[in-house]
Amino acid sequence: MSVLSLILLFIFLSLQWKTSTSQTWIKAGYWYDGSENPMPNINSALFTHLVFAFAYINPSTHELVPIASNEPYISSFVSTVKKSNPSVKPLLSIWTQNENPGNNGNSSNFLLMTQNPAYRKIFIESSIKMARTYGFEGLDLYVTTLLNTKGNMTSLGNLFNEWRVAVDQEHLILTVGVHYSPELNSVSYPVDSVSKNFDWVHVRSYAALYDPSSHMNTDYGINQWIKRGLPASQLVLGLAYHGFAWTLVDPKHNGIGALAKDLAITPDGSMSYEYIRKYMRSYNIYSVYNSTYVINYCVIDSFWIGFDDVEAIRNKVSYAKEKGLRGYNVWQVAHDYNWELSIAAGMSQEQDIYSHHKLLLVITLCTIASFILLLGCIIYYLRERIISKVKQVMNQGKISYHNHQVTSFVDIREATNSFSEENKLGEGGYGPVYKGKLSNGQEIAVKRLSHSSKQGIEEFKNEVTFATKLQHVNLVKLLGFCTEREEKMLIYEYMPNKSLDLYLFDPTRRSMLNWEKWVEIIEGIIQGLLYLQEYSRLTIVHRDLKASNILLDANMKPKISDFGIAKSLQNNEVEANTDRIVGTYGCVPPEYVKEGLYSRKYDVYSFGVLLLQIISGKKNYNVYGPHQNLNLLEYAYVLCKEGKGMEFIDPSLDDESSTYKLARCIQVALLCVEEQWSHRPSTLEVSAMLRNEYQNLPMPKRPAFSTNKYDEEKKNKSSGNASSVDIATISQLLPR
Repeated sequence: MSVLSLILLFIFLSLQWKTSTSQTWIKAGYWYDGSENPMPNINSALFTHLVFAFAYINPSTHELVPIASNEPYISSFVSTVKKSNPSVKPLLSIWTQNENPGNNGNSSNFLLMTQNPAYRKIFIESSIKMARTYGFEGLDLYVTTLLNTKGNMTSLGNLFNEWRVAVDQEHLILTVGVHYSPELNSVSYPVDSVSKNFDWVHVRSYAALYDPSSHMNTDYGINQWIKRGLPASQLVLGLAYHGFAWTLVDPKHNGIGALAKDLAITPDGSMSYEYIRKYMRSYNIYSVYNSTYVINYCVIDSFWIGFDDVEAIRNKVSYAKEKGLRGYNVWQVAHDYNWELSIAAGMSQEQDIYSHHKLLLVITLCTIASFILLLGCIIYYLRERIISKVKQVMNQGKISYHNHQVTSFVDIREATNSFSEENKLGEGGYGPVYKGKLSNGQEIAVKRLSHSSKQGIEEFKNEVTFATKLQHVNLVKLLGFCTEREEKMLIYEYMPNKSLDLYLFDPTRRSMLNWEKWVEIIEGIIQGLLYLQEYSRLTIVHRDLKASNILLDANMKPKISDFGIAKSLQNNEVEANTDRIVGTYGCVPPEYVKEGLYSRKYDVYSFGVLLLQIISGKKNYNVYGPHQNLNLLEYAYVLCKEGKGMEFIDPSLDDESSTYKLARCIQVALLCVEEQWSHRPSTLEVSAMLRNEYQNLPMPKRPAFSTNKYDEEKKNKSSGNASSVDIATISQLLPR
């Protein structure tokens, strides 16, 4: 009875203490309406407040009104973010610069509005009306570049005073986003009025937390705000989920402070954290953490990229707690990679909470933990014995399930030499893959679910279900599976020539294949897709068609593999939607990224990307062109548009004796990657286009995810049509 009392006492005190702490600690984040990451993907559980960026002020009427391009996002933001976290508080951020996001211009129009009492009233009433109309629980004023504006700041205080009175009547939160320092070039915020009227102040972060040789650092700015009279408990520290790339003068001198001669990789050097992580992974490098500046950086040849990785984020959150700040605020949540930075920030705060427990609670916890551990060990031992006996009975011999063999763990372990490193073929998102040989001499490939994998039982069931119903010479054959000992292993036929990506980008291996062999591979992939979309009992959208998922048998015959995230369409369905956005960066079409929409044309798009890689030998995540500012699809399009299509093609390929013409392949591939999915050809049409060299083809339109403007884009502007934004360089369009 005494142990139970201690447990209840500890739980009660812990919950009470954690609740009081979480009420005062802000974990906020901006979501920009131009983001490549759809709203349904926001992990709302990691935040206390989510800020929609932005609503815009009409310069003529001074009203805050939704514009046509972002009204659908504003109207659905609150319901979307509250779906997974009903307690999150959504705020609406107001853009005050004259220019659109991405330009560090001034706010002269906004400042003029504040000087007129009638205009101020219009602005205040319209902002509250818009917040109430769309269900927002507060308003945020984004004035991070206001200090670039020359003018009288006195009228700002009047606006803030009047606005505070109005929002109090509506019980709304009122916050403001500001420059990292309260003063710039002798222009200063009205700090007293800011302190009096705003619930908290988002301070935009500088790259480094500290800088021993300069005032250009976040710590200096925070201290200046406090020195000017703003309480530390009213400040929220900005965290940047992006970085900047530079070209080094001397790659040998690449530490912090090394000389740089220009921006790199993207036109303005900015890169989202997600893009940086994927860029680093493609070069197999890791970031370096500098504790003096509290920043991470990495070096790739002559490129130097500075950013905040997990170490920097954790230390900045710890700094905010030690400084007595109110919390932290992220710009912007869509730039995170698998939510690693947001999780790290939250864990840092949680660790800080528990470090303040009193000694009595620590002793109580240790006592209870020891008791529970002992009890748990006993229960676990008994459970394992029971389960082991049941499974021994169930797995005596081998059972057939839908023509697939259920193989014992012992047999697989023996076949793979206890999953040795020598037998390891590689590792993907599901987990490691091992080569094995069964007792009957048959060679197999075993895919074993990793404990750290973000995939799991759903992908396993998907793979087994589809493999049971799909049989074709251009699909990898599933031989069996194993679910013993909490394992999720899939057993496939062994592909001795591994995957297509090994031959695409390795010059030595690529030289082993002539154009005729590449045509056989292309044709095999098309036949596999035709079976999935047209001829099987199910209509399957693979959703992850890429070079590493095309395996090659002993005769270099291609076989499509990995159906873990595949989806089936009903017979009468043309398209479907999903809230869970998965797939491989660079192979995913725009309608899926933006709306979660998928159809047969999803795989057509992925095939188009793959076809461009095959005929060029180029990677789709690099940049090309004379200015190094074109992605692979744009580069192919521009060269074809200028009549230089052959410059895109690998010069070692010769199509003279083939009906598959290389120039025709470029044109078909560009038709496959058009932005509007309804404009893309079907797989049947793609097959016919490639086989018939005399068939007339339509001229391709500008490909999806293009950033550069062409003649037809200018026509689109005049007619009001919208265009997409390149995922890889999205960060250059956003305010810093």
